[in-house]
Amino acid sequence: METKTYTVIGMTCSHCVNSVGSEIGKIPGVTEVQVDLTNGTATVISDRPLDDAAVAAAVDEAGYELGR
Repeated sequence: METKTYTVIGMTCSHCVNSVGSEIGKIPGVTEVQVDLTNGTATVISDRPLDDAAVAAAVDEAGYELGR
């Protein structure tokens, strides 16, 4: 089990939260995604090592940017 928290830039509403969570949730191995609008973060739990590039691509697909 691996847990990582990422900064997500550009989220402003609950729709943003749902979009980011949905896209990250499609990554193979991801078992849970908790997106926090107030803090601008996404905490991802996976049953295998997380690929940061895959998370960045998922966030980009949702229309947002992963913080560096």
